[in-house]
Amino acid sequence: MPKPLVDVDAAPASSFCLTDTLTPFTSGWHTHRRHQLLYAARGALHLEVAEAQWLLPPQRAAWLAAGTRHRVRSTQPATLCTVYLEPSRVPTTPEGPCRVFVLPPLAREMLLYSTRWGPERSPKDAVAESFFSALAHLLSEWAAEPREWRLPRARTPELERAMAYTLARLSGPATLAGAARAAGLSQRTLARRFEDEAGTSWRRFLHDARMLRAMELLAEDGARVTQTAYTVGFESLAAFTHAFTAFTGERPRDFRQRIAQGTTVPLPSATPRPRRPAGRAPRGPHG
Repeated sequence: MPKPLVDVDAAPASSFCLTDTLTPFTSGWHTHRRHQLLYAARGALHLEVAEAQWLLPPQRAAWLAAGTRHRVRSTQPATLCTVYLEPSRVPTTPEGPCRVFVLPPLAREMLLYSTRWGPERSPKDAVAESFFSALAHLLSEWAAEPREWRLPRARTPELERAMAYTLARLSGPATLAGAARAAGLSQRTLARRFEDEAGTSWRRFLHDARMLRAMELLAEDGARVTQTAYTVGFESLAAFTHAFTAFTGERPRDFRQRIAQGTTVPLPSATPRPRRPAGRAPRGPHG
């Protein structure tokens, strides 16, 4: 992914918006001093923090609290719109370091409209200040119903090996016995470690991983529901449709059609962005 031309933490305005057209990438771990409201207009992204990794599907939003150490990954082209908010401007913050949620139509339009004010905007722009203030006050309401589109991260090498075994077998047979062998633990011990360390069962981890992978695959251009079902280990399209609908709130075909219709993100302002001072290390992706 291209290096950003701005240091978002050094921008003088309290709040602003950045849009990025991304190719597949993985960022390094980093933090930002402002809160972030991210909107994936196209493509799916993975947001990883210390305890979990979230999938941010197309046309959905995410919250990242200021100072949260995180990294961003995408396996497909994506268009990302990110609003940066000075913490003092957000009266009530959503709980936790990260959450993914569905934006109401008004919120989506506000976020897309905010693209007119980039990091180069004047801190004295009264209209921009008022606009971002209104957005910041509404944020907690928009994020009040988070979606559990996430997987826990391992805290020990044994659980990391078990999770890696499972994630590598989403399309084929995966068993608790196989995960236990990969971890070097008994099945009983691994089952207990999943509950204690990850807050979930191994079977639930496998199920959620398959659903998240299906969402990611259906976000790709030309994706087909039947092929996606087989790719994530389902032999029955009906069973896949039932599981996917329960997990996402949308039937796979509806999910695919919504994404195919897309969201148009306004182009950034023609005003040149301030370039990075010489010698400053790149920050990685804006996210």
